[in-house]
Amino acid sequence: MSKACLVDLTRCIGCRGCQVACKQWNKLPAETTEFFARSGGYQNPPALSTKTYTLVTYNEIEDSSGRVNWVFSKRQCMHCLEPSCVSACLVKALEKTKEPEGPVVYHENLCMGCRYCMIACPFDIPKFEYEKAIPSIRKCTFCFDRQEDGEMPACAKACMTGAILYGERNELLDVAKSRIYSDPDDKYVHHIYGEHEAGGTAWMYISDAPFEDLGFPMNVGTTPYPRFTSTFLGAVPQIIILWAGLLTGFHWFVKRREEVAEEELTNTEKEG
Repeated sequence: MSKACLVDLTRCIGCRGCQVACKQWNKLPAETTEFFARSGGYQNPPALSTKTYTLVTYNEIEDSSGRVNWVFSKRQCMHCLEPSCVSACLVKALEKTKEPEGPVVYHENLCMGCRYCMIACPFDIPKFEYEKAIPSIRKCTFCFDRQEDGEMPACAKACMTGAILYGERNELLDVAKSRIYSDPDDKYVHHIYGEHEAGGTAWMYISDAPFEDLGFPMNVGTTPYPRFTSTFLGAVPQIIILWAGLLTGFHWFVKRREEVAEEELTNTEKEG
């Protein structure tokens, strides 16, 4: 089974240690931002970007008693078990690495800048460097380089409250279910986000607040997205080859017709 992370939002205190650790490990520059307040949260910066791979969102949530509470939520690439971004990439710039790690990694040297991965992602994760002359796609790497050396992701290591657990996905699912169904106060929402969403993801969440109130997309379904497009995408290379052949044949036909016309004109002029 692949590696994964379980985020228990009831234990997150919004310290943003994970956010800082991600910045440091990936050598990401700071962003010039302004504080804002809206229904989607009070965090700063307001959203994930090419300079921010990990973001802790700040959400005011009203409980059943009418009391308003803060709920903090770490967001990053979900590293789907069957990623749609990988299936949409025609040049294999995005790759689902083999287990035991299994992160979705990006090969900058292969990218042609089509941005199909951005359209395909149900979680709106990949970001494009619009401001650069030679832009690339940026997103969380799940610290693949650290995992290869037997280290946990930087964000998980920096979490001081144990809100982020790193380990085998099946074992983390057991932990999540145990916390949900063994809690005497029944504080958890009975839903492990990421267990089945989009076919399952490497980042999973449990929470005491409804996920829809925290801005998590709830319409992603449970079927892996590549299964919707595999037939079409599998035919793309053949279509390209066929289309290239047709264009070549058409070009030859037009060229040959022009040559014949020129020969006939030359013969007519000689006879005249």
